[in-house]
Amino acid sequence: MGLSMALHEESVRDIRFGHVVTQDLASYHFSAHADVTGVEAIWLDEVEEHLNPMGSRGAGEIGIVGAAAAVVNAVHHATGVRVRDLPVTLDKVLPGLP
Repeated sequence: MGLSMALHEESVRDIRFGHVVTQDLASYHFSAHADVTGVEAIWLDEVEEHLNPMGSRGAGEIGIVGAAAAVVNAVHHATGVRVRDLPVTLDKVLPGLP
């Protein structure tokens, strides 16, 4: 999710009428499993009954925020170009290259 947020996800609007062009998943590009390799999930054997009745923990979007920032900082480290808005695209990076 963080990689997709940093490099792909964008809501595109028609500049003439203001309509959203990316209205469905067919026209909305996002990262898939094939785009990311070498991810290892580690499961914790601990159970905390005080969190909720099931004793489960969430793995929601709150932890993804830092991932997009890490990807954008990696682009900055590799190119020297600081991009301030997402997604990072070539039209934002190329003008800043020497």
